[in-house]
Amino acid sequence: MSKQRQLLVAILVVFFGLCYQTSAIWAQGEWEITEESQAALERGLAWLAQNQRPDGNWDSNDLGLVSTGVLAFLAAGHLPDRGPYGSTVRRALDYVIRNAQPSGLLNIAEARRGTYNHGLSTFVLGQAYGMTNDRRLGPLLDQALKVVQETQCRDGGWDYVPKRQQQGHDLSLVVMQALALRSAVDSGFEISPQVVQAAIRCVREHYTPKNCSRDAPEEEQKRHPGQFTYSKGGGNATIAMAAAGVVCLQEFGQYEDWRIGKNMDVIRAAILEATRDGRPRRERRAPFDPYTLYYVAQALYQVGGDAWRECYPPLRDGVVASQVRDPDNPSRDGMWIAQGHVGGRPGDLYMTAVCCFVLAIPNRYLPILQEGRIESLREQFANAP
Repeated sequence: MSKQRQLLVAILVVFFGLCYQTSAIWAQGEWEITEESQAALERGLAWLAQNQRPDGNWDSNDLGLVSTGVLAFLAAGHLPDRGPYGSTVRRALDYVIRNAQPSGLLNIAEARRGTYNHGLSTFVLGQAYGMTNDRRLGPLLDQALKVVQETQCRDGGWDYVPKRQQQGHDLSLVVMQALALRSAVDSGFEISPQVVQAAIRCVREHYTPKNCSRDAPEEEQKRHPGQFTYSKGGGNATIAMAAAGVVCLQEFGQYEDWRIGKNMDVIRAAILEATRDGRPRRERRAPFDPYTLYYVAQALYQVGGDAWRECYPPLRDGVVASQVRDPDNPSRDGMWIAQGHVGGRPGDLYMTAVCCFVLAIPNRYLPILQEGRIESLREQFANAP
């Protein structure tokens, strides 16, 4: 590790230590954080802490899920070995570090979950490294980032099994790995611009216009609605994919990309529909499954402006309204019930951790939640067509 990088990390550690002592230091007012949302966040973190296993995981060997638990605490300003949840964060981080493969691959589950677990864990470790002085994270991140870059497929995507092939599988994998790379940029790690540029091109190739050919000139596509889709052929046009594509472009400084606005139209409509007439409270379900919620909240925040101001409050309130309240049953009180592809106790962890992350975003503790446009990113990756 270079002396410059050590100095940068030291500065960040001091900064986040000060932030931890000041609740909601960056929140812009009650429209971002309410008493109800703060109380829900505290209940959710308490549930996560109470239900963590002694070895640091939450009934799952998916390092990506364990890392999501870490993310929930970091987003709320809780650091390893500091404050009421210091030991919780430390145990979870230790579990991920302890189970890293010699190659740097962050996966001990079945091989087909390798790329997901690796990408999500690398992303979270990048955030943790920017907020702590844990010397173990630097070398591990170096290895993990090499795995991401060396397993990129020739079309700019990634496959479920981390192995370089001719073509990647889908947009979700592209965004997961791209954000893993982005998570380490602010801490001074060297990332290949060519790898990022190829990933950005791949994201754009997953955009599908409506009532218009995907091969039509861009000027023609701009005249029609459209969104990012799971596959390049236009299949599976989900809200999660619309949001994931937006997050990736925003995080790498592609602020002027016309596809962002098209997808934000889709996202805003989906949020307003999912939260109208008190639907989350009535159905006792969060507005979206955890994977969708994770990207939708980030897309809103990264784009900011009217979209964030209009749609974050109903999204936040929908998350709060769907939390389980059962004070007489500590095994349930404060959790969110699993939705989506991950069920059982691991699914409850995933859902609860993501909901806590969403409620904590306005605190802006995570390095990835910097405000405004970052011109250095635009310049570094400007050659992405």
